[in-house]
Amino acid sequence: MRPVAVVVGPPGAGKTTVGEALAAALGVGFRDTDADVVAAVGKSVADIFTEDGEAAFRAAEEDAVAAALAEHDGVLSLGGGAVLSERTRARLVGHTVVFLKVGLAEGVRRTGLSTARPLLAGVNPRAKFKELLDARLPLYREVATVEVDTDDQAAEDVVARLVAELRGAERA
Repeated sequence: MRPVAVVVGPPGAGKTTVGEALAAALGVGFRDTDADVVAAVGKSVADIFTEDGEAAFRAAEEDAVAAALAEHDGVLSLGGGAVLSERTRARLVGHTVVFLKVGLAEGVRRTGLSTARPLLAGVNPRAKFKELLDARLPLYREVATVEVDTDDQAAEDVVARLVAELRGAERA
């Protein structure tokens, strides 16, 4: 069993929105590893970061990704920082990985500098978002088999493009 597609990208890229719509369009299930972590740990992502620290969250995230890659055959959305794990990146080899790219201005607008996103909280969330993008962009590109820019794109348009690409890849 393996996911039809694994969706990665920074906060605000649309991983959940596009992932759910892509799963519906393909007639498969949707799974989000952030939700898996919350269910396993019994706390919100923000609370895990605050109470247990980022390292504890990343360890739980790595376990959640490994389990989901083995168990789920639909569309799988990974948390924005999942690609920071070398083991997770290695596990993604051979999978169809969709990188949803979002620019700085659009990412900041979409996240609304939400307190539910612990890595964006702080004195200068815009600078933090830029730092996060700069650090993660090469990792997203390392694992991606498909890259879609989501700036100025409606979720439906992104999904239509992905459905066409995934169906084209099936036929090839």
